[in-house]
Amino acid sequence: MTQNHHYDAVVLGGGTAGELVASGLARAGRDVALVEKHLVGGVSPYFACVPSKSLLLSARRGETWEAALARRDALARYRRDDPAVARMAEAGVTVLRGRGHVTEPGLIEVDGTAHGFGDLVVCTGSEPVIPAVDGLADVPLWTGDEALSVPDLPRRLAILGGGPVGCELAQVYASFGSQVSLVEASGRLLTAEAPFAGEVLADALRRTGVDLRLGAAAGHAGRKDTGLRLWLSDGGTIDADRVLVAAGRRPRVEGLGLENLGVAVTPGQGLPVDETCRVPCEADGADDARAGGVWAAGDVTGIARTTHAARYQAQVVLSNLLGRRRETDYRAIPRVVYTTPTVYSVGVSPSAAGELGIDLLTAGYDLAATVRAAVEADERGRVELYADRSRGLLVGAAAAGRNAEEWMSEITLAIRAETPLSLLADVVHAFPTYGESVEAPLRELAANL
Repeated sequence: MTQNHHYDAVVLGGGTAGELVASGLARAGRDVALVEKHLVGGVSPYFACVPSKSLLLSARRGETWEAALARRDALARYRRDDPAVARMAEAGVTVLRGRGHVTEPGLIEVDGTAHGFGDLVVCTGSEPVIPAVDGLADVPLWTGDEALSVPDLPRRLAILGGGPVGCELAQVYASFGSQVSLVEASGRLLTAEAPFAGEVLADALRRTGVDLRLGAAAGHAGRKDTGLRLWLSDGGTIDADRVLVAAGRRPRVEGLGLENLGVAVTPGQGLPVDETCRVPCEADGADDARAGGVWAAGDVTGIARTTHAARYQAQVVLSNLLGRRRETDYRAIPRVVYTTPTVYSVGVSPSAAGELGIDLLTAGYDLAATVRAAVEADERGRVELYADRSRGLLVGAAAAGRNAEEWMSEITLAIRAETPLSLLADVVHAFPTYGESVEAPLRELAANL
């Protein structure tokens, strides 16, 4: 096949990470192509972060569904990527529309046209996981993408999954009048985080009218004369008009031809990357003028499962491609659920600490004890801080409370910078703020280490 053009780098996937890497390389003078079949910009601005946060805000404001949809779609730019494509062109990036497939080292085919490349950066993101529930394929079904882009407001909605997406969308649809049932087999919400966070959020969702079915799995789905029915493992049933699947996402690694570069690809699992976000492959060190590096950033790595984590990995890739060695450090990547109240976690969780063998020292504080909670007339929430007893350092934290994503940032910095607890305990916070809630647990940790 005849080669159309040779690029210094080809970025496969035009989402958050792909855009950042491609534009950064182009502005540094590299000849770069960005390969994207669907929307340049990826899932986040059109089908995830932006529309979901818009709907959550509209729900808090008490807006009508019609007004919320208008605001959501305007912020998501009506799912048109013209501005994103224009940004790439302005940066000097060539956008290749189509599906990319690597045919051999240094050569990628995009819808029948071959292009040469030096470095390859894989930013193909992830796709929703559809659980193996008998009959699920035969009933009206949404993934998060549909739930955040269509105009429908189901009268009855069943949500499968009690993670961040399931909880956010449960609050959205319940707030606008849907009869929402949420099914989570594990027995609690947000299973990867501190137990109290899921408990606070469960109480908030119940107050919104969500029917939580915890500790039961969906076993079978079937149509009825009107709507559908889910049969659960505990013997219960749920009647609904639509099922929303929020059971997680899997890295999109198949069909890219990475095997032709000697990259180990396992369906459903992230691409392996080293501390510089480089993907090990047989081409490394090859005596071939075409042989560049293979890199990856974003969901496709299985590590960066949020937009901000994808941006972080993209910056690491960009630095290394421009000759400035940079290594990743995932100790302080925030994990946020933007419900009301917000759930904010960072660093090591209690369950992860047990798996890692960390001797964890915990100190907590209820937000109800702050004056700010009384002023806001909202006493829901709690903060917990976690220290490694052997190292004497803060290693994790979790908070459930109003605007926690804003006032917990200092704890993220403290974990990343390994700030001594004695110094943290001496920090003065403005009064009255929710930020004051970290003072007592910091003093407690400092006194017990």
